[in-house]
Amino acid sequence: MSRRKSSTLTVCIAPALKEALSAAAAGEHRSIVNMVEVLTWDWWDRNGIAIPEQDALFNEDRQPPSAAPATNRGTKP
Repeated sequence: MSRRKSSTLTVCIAPALKEALSAAAAGEHRSIVNMVEVLTWDWWDRNGIAIPEQDALFNEDRQPPSAAPATNRGTKP
């Protein structure tokens, strides 16, 4: 399996939600895509869901995803 830095996800959302997301992203000097990532990572962190690092996903001798450590991704520097 080839390593990729990103993967495409296409979603349809209500126009009002898209406008709110765009405004939130602009308020934090982020792209809409990055804002979605930040919101998603935050929700996972708050709900105790561990997400494996990308390298762990492509490691042939990998542990199951539930055993992989959570990361703090998408935070503003």
